[in-house]
Amino acid sequence: MSGDDATADLRGRVLWAPRAWVDGRWQASVRLAIDAQGRWAEIAPGVAVGPDALRLDGPALPGLVDAHSHAFQRAFAGLAERREGEHDDFWSWRDRMYGVALALTPQALRAVAAQLAVELLHGGYTQLCEFHYLHHEPDGSVHDDPLEMSWALADACADAGLGLTLLPVLYERAGFAQPTLRADQRRFATDAAQVRAMRDAVRAARRPLLDAGVAIHSLRAAAPASIARLVEDLGDGPIHIHVAEQTAEVDDCLHSTGLRPIEWLAAQRWLDARWQLVHATHATPAEIDAVAASGAGVVLCPATEANLGDGLPDLPRWLARGVPISVGSDSQVTRDWPSELRLLDYGQRLHLRQRNVSAAPAAGEPSTAARLFERVRVGGGAAAGQPRWGLEAGARADLLVVDGADAPLLGVPAANTLDALVFSSPGRPFRDVMVAGRWSLRGGRHPEEAAIAARFERAMRELWAVAD
Repeated sequence: MSGDDATADLRGRVLWAPRAWVDGRWQASVRLAIDAQGRWAEIAPGVAVGPDALRLDGPALPGLVDAHSHAFQRAFAGLAERREGEHDDFWSWRDRMYGVALALTPQALRAVAAQLAVELLHGGYTQLCEFHYLHHEPDGSVHDDPLEMSWALADACADAGLGLTLLPVLYERAGFAQPTLRADQRRFATDAAQVRAMRDAVRAARRPLLDAGVAIHSLRAAAPASIARLVEDLGDGPIHIHVAEQTAEVDDCLHSTGLRPIEWLAAQRWLDARWQLVHATHATPAEIDAVAASGAGVVLCPATEANLGDGLPDLPRWLARGVPISVGSDSQVTRDWPSELRLLDYGQRLHLRQRNVSAAPAAGEPSTAARLFERVRVGGGAAAGQPRWGLEAGARADLLVVDGADAPLLGVPAANTLDALVFSSPGRPFRDVMVAGRWSLRGGRHPEEAAIAARFERAMRELWAVAD
């Protein structure tokens, strides 16, 4: 784009794309009208470019939702990839991660989260669901403003131009048989009343691109009575929970309750379309069927689950049962959705020794990338509490302009653009990224990228001087 086309704020304007992902497929000559509030007023394929339209420089995709994130763990990405002893697993990684959590100030958290937000925009995400449990002072006392760390996250996303669904977390004990938190979990402590108050205060602020739901860390970290108090008469908005990520967690839940974690949740009859089950790696067919019947969704985090050695989900059954699916960057070892979708199917290929496991040719969906992308587009909107998501009237005006000159896409037939974007060599395929009718990235660059990176680098030096 050039000249008038480069305007940062396009609310109230009309765009035109040579191709765009509409109704689950590529369509040609698409007119996209943005209303004054930054939502799509009209999406019309098969329309010639008009004199009022700003022509996009490539195919347009919807931005996706990063449905599960711990932003502060961006400061730890790549720094836990050595094993000094005989054994290393999720639980030993978690102990090391707590040291980072204890060292972060609000200023450092904002610097880390802003860097993450810019990277997520480059990775094709336009909305972040932040599973937020890093609330208090390093000694465990409450900040003068209990939401100080929450505002640091909100400010960071605002700095970058990324949408945010903040999910304050209920976190009150260290395990099923441990009624209190460990000393190194002291910054996380909340009860149901505090979590609801945080959600309501964030919503009451009415900041642009900011919304809130609630989260429950896990069944091991919250008593059943506390979960019941949190979700009773909660109203609308998403409810997220870590569940069945590790086999040890499943075993502990069986020992304590007589039921597996997802089985226990389903038995409470709480699950509905607001609920998002994060990881759900070790789910039985009966549990998947129960989730499908409830309308709840599942959030898969393939890169983090691989990094932590969690295991592989039963993806074919989640897909076959029509459960809403989304993906999340979680521990931030990967920060783009093409990598997550690629690893999602590659894990199944290695496990089943088949190719294109996620494709469904009998249902008219022969493209693995297209089927996964469309399922994640819809599921991600639900995870973020957005009733409409994508290139459709009424949804927020978010889009990605694909850079056909990016090396993995050079010469690729138009029909295979999404296939190559996910399964060819990683690149930086998004030329421009729009959030709510405003450009957040233009020409592959963020206007504040250098300043945000400098603050992040400074925060990392200070953090690791302390953490070491």
